[in-house]
Amino acid sequence: MLSYRHSFHAGNPADVIKHLVLAEVLSYMTRKDKPFDYIDTHSGAGLFELASSDAQKTQEFEDGIGRLMQYAGDNDAIMRYIEMVKGFNDKKLAFYPGSPKVAEQYLRKQDKGWFFELHPQDLPLLQKNTAHKRSLRVKGEDGFKGLLGLVPPLSRRAVVLMDPPYEIKTDYQKAVKTILKAHKSFTSGTYMIWYPVVDRARIDQMEAELIASGVRNIQLFELATSADTEERGMTASGMIVINPPYVLKNIMDAVLPELVKELAAEDGFFRSIELVAE
Repeated sequence: MLSYRHSFHAGNPADVIKHLVLAEVLSYMTRKDKPFDYIDTHSGAGLFELASSDAQKTQEFEDGIGRLMQYAGDNDAIMRYIEMVKGFNDKKLAFYPGSPKVAEQYLRKQDKGWFFELHPQDLPLLQKNTAHKRSLRVKGEDGFKGLLGLVPPLSRRAVVLMDPPYEIKTDYQKAVKTILKAHKSFTSGTYMIWYPVVDRARIDQMEAELIASGVRNIQLFELATSADTEERGMTASGMIVINPPYVLKNIMDAVLPELVKELAAEDGFFRSIELVAE
């Protein structure tokens, strides 16, 4: 059994960029009344208590959402994200929403949410955190396989988030291959792959495989809190988005410099690129 639990990392800078992009994509989807499906392949527990022993052991949230809560700038997307997080808290930052709870803020009565989780401790927590809405479906199954069973959706509109823990190094290629297979079944869906930068060569390979696939309209958004290095763990993370909303690139072009300023060291940087044109 894999050991990864997101409770150690909830609210860190990687979560900030992941959930900010997710929120903007889902917000765009709600501009139309037509229903859509949201598919979350590696959901985690859904909601995280920052006073827990897991979160306090690493205190990674202090360098992410903890810092950003003090944001004094005027970027609309960042302020929307902060307000969303505040909705889970009273005056003090005590809880951080994972992707299922972020998505829930945007899913309407006509939409469906599909959440996959295999970890035996996180699965019951996810079930508890989503039990109040019948439109949210939790499956204790492999999300890679589960995604392929849900596309194309009956709604003909879908947003997919794939963010495996990458404990198994083959997950980098597995994520790309699975998303490409899903895209082949349903070409109009919006597909997001979150990735960590621990070994830059693995990300270069993911990008190369996507470019070579023939799939069009791919964008990449990355936040690096420090320069690449092989001497320690994750220094950056990003989101690859296939079929992004047309507004997303402009939004992230404004967001990322602000996030670097708020969350990164002097050698931090960002990338906002069109990997493949439309």
